[in-house]
Amino acid sequence: MANRREARRIAVDILYQADLTGAAPVGVARGWAEAGREVPSFSRDLVASVADHLPEIDLLLAQHSEGWTVARMTALDRTILRVAVCELLWQDDVPDSVAISEAVEAAAELSAEDAKGFVNGILGRISREERGPAST
Repeated sequence: MANRREARRIAVDILYQADLTGAAPVGVARGWAEAGREVPSFSRDLVASVADHLPEIDLLLAQHSEGWTVARMTALDRTILRVAVCELLWQDDVPDSVAISEAVEAAAELSAEDAKGFVNGILGRISREERGPAST
């Protein structure tokens, strides 16, 4: 049984694969499960929620990423941000500080050296402007 951090990473991996291949995220998750790979329910929920809210998420990312378009972001950073925005706005049981911290940690471990500052900046702006200071 995966903990939430591991489940987030699995969701990032599934969504990253879907982004790179143009496949439906829920279909990628189903394919992973059919191949015998663990896909915890929290991962499935995140994947489905990101897929359901993708236009809204990408609009928020575009509005809050100064000088960047979503298409110009690396696929990995874009995926990490999408999961975190989903948690910020549609996962009521995840505090904003946890969603941001987990995304920054994922960027630090998985992406380029400057990715964690990039991710932290965008998510901080989204948290403050979309949710207000009381939610952080």
